Amino acid sequence: MPSAPVHRMRKEEIVWLGNHKCEHGHTYLEHYTCYLKDNPSKVRIGFFDIETSNLDANFGIILAYWFKEANKEKFHGGYINSRDVIHDEEPDRNLVIKLIDDLRKFDLVFTYYGTKFDLPFCRTRALHMGLDFPLFGTIKHKDVYYIIKNKFKLHRNRLEVACRELLGETRKSHFDGNMWRRAVQGDKKSLTYISDHCKDDVRDLEDLTNKVLDYAYPLWKSI
Repeated sequence: MPSAPVHRMRKEEIVWLGNHKCEHGHTYLEHYTCYLKDNPSKVRIGFFDIETSNLDANFGIILAYWFKEANKEKFHGGYINSRDVIHDEEPDRNLVIKLIDDLRKFDLVFTYYGTKFDLPFCRTRALHMGLDFPLFGTIKHKDVYYIIKNKFKLHRNRLEVACRELLGETRKSHFDGNMWRRAVQGDKKSLTYISDHCKDDVRDLEDLTNKVLDYAYPLWKSI
């Protein structure tokens, strides 16, 4: 059960949670999930995606990431600094520090195949560099990939295919491997391209989530 994110709460909010109880007889500090269920307007929801240089975190780095706040044109994220690529042994260190800080701003995060890729990759990079990644139970997570896989029948379960078939359109650009190769060499134009590609993915993810979420059992897991 997710814990109350006291690290980003004001004192009066923490006191209120500690003085009010849910239907189970526990304070909202103890049963924060109940608070979110009883106060859905208070839930801060983010749609999340990353772009990397490799599919494995012990060989690759995070090139870009974006969170989009639900129902808002507000984004949190960015891409690695081209100077860090050239001069730093861990060129994505500053980006991962910012990513962790942004992740902690949300109560619930939606991803597409994030269970098997995005979140394990981020966790691996963070721990490899000695950074504290949010612990189990601190943030809720829903992977829309499994809604598409289990509730629909498409020839491929990729985000692009699901958006094209179920929404009628997708923002996703065609994959250009040259951009990824140049990005790991610090080419700013390529990094900007990858960042924009990632931002379009989270826009698509939000639209797809809004279309299909009601067809899935409302089960939230931890990041």
